[in-house]
Formats: sequence, structure tokens, C-alpha cells
Amino acid sequence: MIERATITTLVRALKSFPSVAILGARQVGKTTLAKELTGKLKKPVHYLDLERPSTLAAINREPEEFFATYINHCVIIDEVQRMPSLFPLLRSLIDEKRIPARFIITGSASPELLKGASESLAGRVMYCQLNPIGVHELPVSISIKKHWLRGGFPVPLTLKSNANRSDWMDSFITTYIERDLPFLFDVKFSTVTMRKLWQMLARMHGNILNAENLGNSLDITGTTLKRYIEFLEGAFIINRLPPFFINVRKRLVKAPKVYVNDSGILHFLLNIHSDQDLLNHPSIGASWEGYVISQILYAKDTRLDGYYYRTHAGAECDLVLAKGEEVKAAIEIKYSKSINISKGFYHSVEDLKSKNNFIITPFETDYLSKEGVRRVSLEIFVKKYLSTIR
Repeated sequence: MIERATITTLVRALKSFPSVAILGARQVGKTTLAKELTGKLKKPVHYLDLERPSTLAAINREPEEFFATYINHCVIIDEVQRMPSLFPLLRSLIDEKRIPARFIITGSASPELLKGASESLAGRVMYCQLNPIGVHELPVSISIKKHWLRGGFPVPLTLKSNANRSDWMDSFITTYIERDLPFLFDVKFSTVTMRKLWQMLARMHGNILNAENLGNSLDITGTTLKRYIEFLEGAFIINRLPPFFINVRKRLVKAPKVYVNDSGILHFLLNIHSDQDLLNHPSIGASWEGYVISQILYAKDTRLDGYYYRTHAGAECDLVLAKGEEVKAAIEIKYSKSINISKGFYHSVEDLKSKNNFIITPFETDYLSKEGVRRVSLEIFVKKYLSTIR
């Protein structure tokens, strides 16, 4: 089993919070992590899987009496979005006996879209997003090359064959489109349209999102398209990287970039199934860019926010790490052995007044140029330099 970096934070939270919520995409490892946490508690544990009809029926009969039976336990409630009516009851139970580690909750949607959670449990729960396995969590037996190709979902990452990985991905995407998304967000849509949307988002991975144009391509309105994008982001499938434009007096691009969160999902949607497929694919540069951005966002200090920067005059930076209005690092991402740094990146560094500047490549290197830009591999950056950016 691959140890997750978030476990230290969660163990600490369970010493003071009455509940913690582990949120992330389906099959990302939430249940495994929740059960691992309970091994570190000095109290009995009761596990509830809300995807089992028998569990739902038992709770529905007499919910207050049901939970009273486990008042001295830590109760794991798995996939809590299956029963949103629980949130008001959990609030009441916590307020009645406010002690640490009463509940560990898992869910497959963001707090904003998890119906009832943000209002009912405000101040009573610590939320933790569980991302796919990141570079900072990889065991030595798994190379970055393999991780980039397969992504960070535990099962496809550790399967022995690429063929089995492709079968898993096909089933995962089909289940998400046909069952999980409609249930999570209580919405009906054409599964054909949604599958096309996933494929189109893969092809525009790393590009500026234009909802109207994308909606027209799918024969749906821009408003409907924006709702679908919100669903996919709320279910942790995609990420919209916002532009950085605080206190910069330039003509800027202000629409977000869109990325498929997991490189394994991206590659499946692009029909990339092997290292050779990836090396020969025209999207290899965009894939590397999205992979690097996702790994940095997974591993960064939670007080830092991620952005991109682009002006109409040509200044461009792939990833900006900022704390509030203060830029902490500017990062350019290149799938190239070339040492040339673009003028656009230098201009963005001047605009942003960034003191920590990096070029991240897939090649093993670590040196500082005379212009003060460090050229470094992703693994070295994440393990050596990222923790110094605060």
C-alpha cells in the first residue's frame, strides 16, 4: 500500500476536530485512507458504506437511535453524498457531544457541491482533499515515467499490464458518466454529449477555456456547458487554473485554462496506451505541462494558490505560486532538452517581480542560470525546492 502524505494532517485533525471529511474522486483511495486512520485511534470504530442498500435501510428506520448505539465510537461514513439528509443529523449529534474523532466522512464531490455539507457542518468538520497519488508519494518501485503515463489512481498505477489499465479506465469513465455524475449532482444529461465533452476537454488540455465555443461544438448553450464544467470540477475530474492579475497593470488574458486532473485519464481519452504512444503524440508537451502543474498543486503548501499568467503583449508563465497578492514563484514547464528560455517568461518574471524562478523539464538536471532561473527536473523540484516556497 502506498502511504499518503495527507495522513499526518488528518491524524492531527482527529485529535481536535469532531469530524474530518476526506473528499476526492471515485477510486482515489478515500476508503483505504479512512480505514488506515482508524488504526491510529484509541477508540472503537464502526464502518458504514452508504452504497450498500442494507446500510441505508438500517439508518433510515431510526437514524437517531442507530447513531446512539455508536456514540462512543468513531463512525466512518463512506460516500456520504448517497444520503445528504444525514448532514443536519450529524450537526446535531456533534453539538450534543462535541469530542474529537466522532466521525470520518468520505465523499466524491467538493464541499461547495456536496449538498447540505457546507451549511450543516460549518465549524464542525475539517475538509481534506485527497488527490491521486502524487510524485511526492511515489515509492521507489514506481518511476515518474510510469506515473506520468498511468496517472495517480492507485489501481491503474499498480496494475501489471497497460491493457488492464485501459480496461479499468474505460470502466471508470463509463461509470462516472452514466451513474456517478447524474447522482452526485441530481442532473440529467445526454451520456453521449458528456462523453464527447470529456474527449474535447482532453484535446484542449492546457488551453484557454471558451465556454461558448465549446458549447457550440457540442450543440448545447454556453450556460449549460458551464454547468457541466462545474460538475466535472466539483467531482475532481478537471481543474480550471485561474489567471493571475492582481495589481498588474497590463492587458491580460483573464479566462481560465482547463486541465484534465489525472494524466492517466487524459492519456486514455487521447488513445495513448504506452510510452511509445506518448512520445509520438502531438499533445506530449501539453500532457507534460498539465502533469507538472497537477503534481505541484498536489504537493504545495496549502497556503499557496496556483495561477497562470499571460499578457496580450506576449509575457507568459505556465504556473504562478502566490500567497494572496504576493508572488512566491514563477514556473515555466518545458518538454525539451533545449536550454533556451523564452522572452515571454522573462517578461512575466519582471511583471510579477518573482524572486524564485524555475524551468521544469522531464530530464535529470539541477542548475542555476546566470539570469537567476533554476532549471530542474520535476522530482528534484518537488522534493527539494517546493517546500522552501512559502
